[in-house]
Amino acid sequence: MREIMCFIRPNKVNDTKKALAGHGFPAFTCCRCLGRGKKSIDPELLNTVLAAGELPLSPVGENLTEATRLIAKRFFTLVVDDKEVDKAVQAIIEVNQTGNPGDGKIFILPIDETFSVRTGEGNTVIAHKEGA
Repeated sequence: MREIMCFIRPNKVNDTKKALAGHGFPAFTCCRCLGRGKKSIDPELLNTVLAAGELPLSPVGENLTEATRLIAKRFFTLVVDDKEVDKAVQAIIEVNQTGNPGDGKIFILPIDETFSVRTGEGNTVIAHKEGA
């Protein structure tokens, strides 16, 4: 099993929920968060934009206003079988990819064990092996 974690734009939440459910992934968690990517602002670009007197009304313009500004994002997490990871990732990419900085980021993590809070039962997860 794998955990898929992704950060996306707030305006893409409904489309992402529909895409995941439509591809057979109705169980997920979504919450609000603030953050920013590691890409630094190009000082020359910032000076050029500021010299023009106004910032463009776009995600790029918003990012130029402050080098350390935290941007509103949404955090999704879901757990899927190993063989379903590509399907879930593609569903997320299809609805979130605009080609602009800030489209989001997806992380895949292995799940070694699971526990039911209600019953206390635990399971060791057997890793899916390629070609098996």
